[in-house]
Amino acid sequence: MASITAKMVADLRAKTGAGMMDCKKALTDTQGDMEQAIDLLRKKGLSAAAKKSGRIAAEGMVVALSDQNQGALVEVNSETDFVAKNDAFQAFAEGIGRVVLNENPSDVDALKTVDFPGSGRTVAEELTHQVATIGENINIRRFLRLETNPGVVASYVHGAGKIGVLVQIDTDKPDSAQVSETARQLAMHVAAASPQYLSRDSVPQDVIDREKEIMRAKALESGKPDNIVEKIIDGQINKFFGEVCLLEQVYVIDTDKKVGKVVEELAKAIGGTAVLSAYGRYALGEGIEKKDDDFAAEVAAMSK
Repeated sequence: MASITAKMVADLRAKTGAGMMDCKKALTDTQGDMEQAIDLLRKKGLSAAAKKSGRIAAEGMVVALSDQNQGALVEVNSETDFVAKNDAFQAFAEGIGRVVLNENPSDVDALKTVDFPGSGRTVAEELTHQVATIGENINIRRFLRLETNPGVVASYVHGAGKIGVLVQIDTDKPDSAQVSETARQLAMHVAAASPQYLSRDSVPQDVIDREKEIMRAKALESGKPDNIVEKIIDGQINKFFGEVCLLEQVYVIDTDKKVGKVVEELAKAIGGTAVLSAYGRYALGEGIEKKDDDFAAEVAAMSK
C-alpha cells in the first residue's frame, strides 16, 4: 500500500476543499492516486460540500418539538431564505429535531454520529448529501433539549421557523390539560418578550454590577446627591429584572399579571405543584454576522 504523506493530504485538500480526514481516507482508499481520490470525493459529494462550507449561512429555520415531558429546539442554517422554504431542507431540519428529541446527543459533534432516520446515513453524511443536492452550505448550528419528570415541556414556533421556544413546567399534575395549555401560552410569551434569564437569581453578578454602574453614572451626571442615587439604583435595578427575567416580566397575554404570578395561579387551579423551571428561545440567525449584499453593484460587475 502506498504511503500517504501529510503533503499528499494537504495537496488533495487544496484541490478539493474537503476536510483533512476525508482527504486522508480518500487517498488511503485509492492507494495514493490523487486523481482517483479527487473523483472519489466528488462522488461522495464531499468536495462540493467543502467548497460551500465557507459561505455564511444565516437563513434557515428553527425547529421546536415536544412530546409530553421532553422537548427539542434546533437551529439549522442555510445561505438563503429561498432554500429555507424548500421541502427537502425543512424535512432535514425536522429530522434533526427528531434525532435530538429521541437520541439526546451531548453536543453537535455527537449528534452528527447518530443515524439519520430513514436514510441509511449518519447525520453528518445526510448533511453532506443535502449540501450536495440542494447546492448551498447548510449548518447544524445548535440545539437544546429539555426533559422533566414529572412535568410538561411545551414547544412553540413563530414565523415559520424564525423563532422557536421550549418551556418546562415541573408539576405533580403532568396530565392536566390546563398545565399543557399554560405551558404553551408561556412559550408564546417567551417568543414575544425574549427574556434573557429565568429569574433574578440566574442573572450573573457581573451583569448586575455593570447595570448598576451605568445607572449610578447616569444619576450622578444628572446632579442627584449620593443618598438619592442609591435609592434610584434600587428602583431601576428592579425595573431591569422586570425586563430581562422571565418570571418577573409582565405577561403578554394578561398584562395585569407577571409570569411568576401566572405560574402560582396555575398551581392553585390544579391543586398541585407547578414550577417554571427552564426555557429556551432561539431566534434564527441571531449572533451571525450576515454579509451585506449590494445587488446593483454585483450586477454591474457581472456586466463588465
